[in-house]
Amino acid sequence: MNIAESFQRFAKATARAAGQPTTFGLALLVIVAWAVTGPIFGFSDTWQLVINTGTTVVTFLMVFLIQNTQNRDGAAMQIKLDELIRALQGAHNELVNLEDLSDRELETMKAHYTRLAERARAGLQNRPKDRDDDDQAETGSSRGSGKAATKASTASGSS
Repeated sequence: MNIAESFQRFAKATARAAGQPTTFGLALLVIVAWAVTGPIFGFSDTWQLVINTGTTVVTFLMVFLIQNTQNRDGAAMQIKLDELIRALQGAHNELVNLEDLSDRELETMKAHYTRLAERARAGLQNRPKDRDDDDQAETGSSRGSGKAATKASTASGSS
């Protein structure tokens, strides 16, 4: 096992443990113990330095562990979303890996989908009230909603 794999395993285990109620209770117990010892040490500078140094070191190290976990979770989520986009008939495959676009390109894509959403909302406001609430408004595209694409896919016998 190399260093990266060891760190990854350590980061996952630490993040899992840090999110447990027992860990919170232990941290709270340390703070209470520190506060109780204040009068014993005369609330000295050293007494304050102990808690300040301890919390700073723990916070500093946890930032890296949490960031590692979030990076992995974000990458895994992105792959799952990309697969859903790729697998859904009628979806825009060009949306796969959007996170790699420049900020300008992302703003252009966002503006496009904002316009589609506005058209869909306008369509919802203008449709008769007696229509089935399960129907999804079309986005102005001939492809329609994901639900319609799924029904078309099922009807044609493909999965």
